Amino acid sequence: MITLALSKGRIFEETLPLLAAAGIEVLEDPEKTRKLILPTNQPDLRVVLVRATDVPTYVQYGGADLGVTGKDTLIEHGAEGLYQPLDLQIAQCRVSVAVRADFDYAHAMTQGSRLKVATKYTAIARDFFASKGVHVDMIKLYGSMELAPLTGLADAIVDLVSTGNTLKANQLVEVERIMDISSHLVVNQAALKLKQAPMRRLIDVFARATQAKA
Repeated sequence: MITLALSKGRIFEETLPLLAAAGIEVLEDPEKTRKLILPTNQPDLRVVLVRATDVPTYVQYGGADLGVTGKDTLIEHGAEGLYQPLDLQIAQCRVSVAVRADFDYAHAMTQGSRLKVATKYTAIARDFFASKGVHVDMIKLYGSMELAPLTGLADAIVDLVSTGNTLKANQLVEVERIMDISSHLVVNQAALKLKQAPMRRLIDVFARATQAKA
């Protein structure tokens, strides 16, 4: 049995066409069932539903043989013990810095101010500001990032941005693009050795579907 770890939402939805291209179908809708392990039309493949941030952990420690997760999650988690054969080019977005529309970010960056930055992407944010020689106080949040500048909790946020509509709705502006993000296939190295033939077949499925979509 091969176990594929996915998270609900955009990654799940955008992985389905890649599987479908190889005739693989998930037999239950995660939005309509409470089950966390979903069967597919392939008797030797199942899908487990986990939080997006937990996908690398499940794969690393053998709770799943392979998974799909964002580059942002991999950077924050660390990719130790994970084989990363493919960038699937799905769930594309970016990690950016955003501030209140009335905040002079450029001035703060050049004047050596100490910025208060709210984010759940602390490793990405710390590396980015360190590369610019800017001192920051990091405030770790897990959701509703846009509130931080509006309430005075932080000067800036570092967060995922897709359309930018949420920022605009909250009178925030994107001031720097840190990196582009897409989702990657990650594989447990032990599983790749122990289940070599079926695992290689599945990796090839993803590779072909990704190339066909490009």
